[in-house]
Amino acid sequence: MYAIVDCNSFYCSCERLFKPELQHQPVVVLSNNDGCIVSRTDEAKDLGIPMAVPFFEYKNILEEKNVAVFSSNYNLYGDMSNRVMDVLRSVVGDAYVEVYSVDEAFIDLSHIAIANLHDIIVSLKTKVELWTGIKVSVGVAPTKTLSKVANRLAKKNKLATNCILVLDTKEKLVKALQQTAIADVWGIGRQYAKKLQETFAIYTAYELSQMSESFANTYMGGVVGKRLIRELNGTRSIVMKDPLISKKMIATTRMFGDAVSNIKEIKEAVATYTSRAAEKLRRQYSVAQEISVFVVAKQTDFNNPNFRGNTYSAYSILTHATADTAVLIKAAMPLVAAIVQDGLPYKKAGVTLRRITPDQGIQTNLFANYQPKNNKKLMQAIDNINFSQRNDVLKFAASGTVRNWKMRQNLISKRYTTRWNEIMEVQ
Repeated sequence: MYAIVDCNSFYCSCERLFKPELQHQPVVVLSNNDGCIVSRTDEAKDLGIPMAVPFFEYKNILEEKNVAVFSSNYNLYGDMSNRVMDVLRSVVGDAYVEVYSVDEAFIDLSHIAIANLHDIIVSLKTKVELWTGIKVSVGVAPTKTLSKVANRLAKKNKLATNCILVLDTKEKLVKALQQTAIADVWGIGRQYAKKLQETFAIYTAYELSQMSESFANTYMGGVVGKRLIRELNGTRSIVMKDPLISKKMIATTRMFGDAVSNIKEIKEAVATYTSRAAEKLRRQYSVAQEISVFVVAKQTDFNNPNFRGNTYSAYSILTHATADTAVLIKAAMPLVAAIVQDGLPYKKAGVTLRRITPDQGIQTNLFANYQPKNNKKLMQAIDNINFSQRNDVLKFAASGTVRNWKMRQNLISKRYTTRWNEIMEVQ
């Protein structure tokens, strides 16, 4: 059996955790630059506030309904996510937990007897909520796809299920599939669900489960479709994945708080993103030999609604692989100059590191006069200081000091768990 543990309205739950007065008040959290609503509590949903709608369109309604609104606080959410995952690992063991997203994790329960499943899940849910304060829902079923079905139904009627649903019999599985719309099946997108409904009159997960594998092979992308139908019928076809220890590509991208037309400020932003990417690179004990930079121009042709801005990019292959922030920033700056036209407005920029290899055996260039600098200890010292202080205490001058281009977070809460000067005060 598989379980999926899903944090309820995770971003909102993190905000409520440190503001108990919001426990019964509707809460929403906004996306980058306070753009759209990306997380809602049940109370906000009951008010009819949709998901992914622009904040400015609902700002007056949110104020009228006394809805608490927050900017995304990724420092807080990331730390609380780690705490939830650590509790799961401490209960069932590292080898049985697959972190699926910031607020979801699959758990392999194949080593647990069916008769003990419910008690184990109740104990697991209780410990997560008691030790972290984050409410979770748990769905249990023979496959990962069916566990997602179970989890969704558990959250749909929280009072009746106590946010736990175990599909351990054929009758329960059939009933759950019949109650699940085709658009709500894990792996079926909205457009594909529309095609299945209109072309083949498949409206529920149960109806899809009754289709043959030859149907999946012809109309559902071959192997992927066959795997999905097998999963819906209780046959394991999507296995647990080992955590990715070393990434083969590292990227850092951000939207600007406002359109930026000064090339100096864009260079500061790119230098900052390069520093972030280099830090991630060193964290996995790797080096990179290719760096690319991209920028996205802001829409200027307002008479053309289809214009969403052009993306410009450039890359450079270094003479040797490195994780030295100074070297990477030096390589990134000419790329910015090559793709940015000073005076034109830009809304986004990003940096990507590729050709990543372990830092133990760096391949040098036979035709380059390379004199390695002993900056590894310097980078390590910078990382240690920044990690302990959690606020970029040390940064390269190229990153700037004013940073007018930073992402808008006008309604951000405190970083209660990762900043000493913002720690929770109890009286």
